[in-house]
Amino acid sequence: MTTYRVSEAAGLLGVSDDTLRRWIDAGRVDADTSTGRAEIAGADLAALAVSLADDPDRESTRAAHVSARNRLAGIVVAVKKDVVMAQVDMVCGPYRLVSLMSAEAADELGLEPGSRVVASVKSTNVVVETP
Repeated sequence: MTTYRVSEAAGLLGVSDDTLRRWIDAGRVDADTSTGRAEIAGADLAALAVSLADDPDRESTRAAHVSARNRLAGIVVAVKKDVVMAQVDMVCGPYRLVSLMSAEAADELGLEPGSRVVASVKSTNVVVETP
């Protein structure tokens, strides 16, 4: 039987370790703690993943109104602008992403190094938004 440590399971679900621990404490997912560290059975983790994907709360979020599902939270590390275009470099977790957009759009979003952003990736385009 496949089991996952809390950090592995949280990474697969896209949540923090603390969030997953709260879900374990609340009984949302079972975990075996007999070895001293919490381990989640693969089948239980899969059931939780399905419930998260089907969560009705999703309807109240912006993601319910956007076709792109690959949304990565991150931080802007560089903005290079000329008169017409801007190159926005971001780090989203372990990923480095680059988006090309109009200089006007970068100005309207107030993008600068240190800005929090969400990169919506769809096909070959990266759409940047501020949370």
